[in-house]
Amino acid sequence: MTKNIAVFCGSRFGNVPEWKDWAYNLGQGIAERGWGLVFGGGSRGLMGQVSDGVFQNQGRVTGVIPENLLSEKPDQERLTELHFVKTMSERKMLMGQLSDAFVIIPGGIGTFDELFDVWATAQIGSHQKTIVLANWSGYYDPLIQFLQHSLDHGFMVDTHFEKIQIVSNVADIFSRLHPISE
Repeated sequence: MTKNIAVFCGSRFGNVPEWKDWAYNLGQGIAERGWGLVFGGGSRGLMGQVSDGVFQNQGRVTGVIPENLLSEKPDQERLTELHFVKTMSERKMLMGQLSDAFVIIPGGIGTFDELFDVWATAQIGSHQKTIVLANWSGYYDPLIQFLQHSLDHGFMVDTHFEKIQIVSNVADIFSRLHPISE
């Protein structure tokens, strides 16, 4: 059975030039391992780079896009499958159903929402899938500091952090995803 990796990330490139290459390398690595990509369906920014990395290396690319975001024009020729949903909540739910693990790379508010959704649902036992947070160039350092602040103030406990794995490069993402291929 082929495994699918959901990648949550920005539809913009951000301002660190290396992220563009790293996103492509992530997609390429997914394809080289025979895994499929499940993503938001867009062709721009880091999202587009990850999907290009999979597609250009003969991998499977599954897009899940809300109907109200069709102005982003998914490149259907570069998608193995395309699912249309009504809401962002439906998008997250379907992406979760189609995926065996989650990788979060730099992104904005939608990416934060996706991170916290998969983390919270893991915390309450809805799934036991691997969640990897790619803290490229320290992008998530302020968030990690805030999470520590929440822990220090008694709103989180150490076991909450057992549900996510924080890495800093593409190679470490794959080392954390390795168990899903077994």
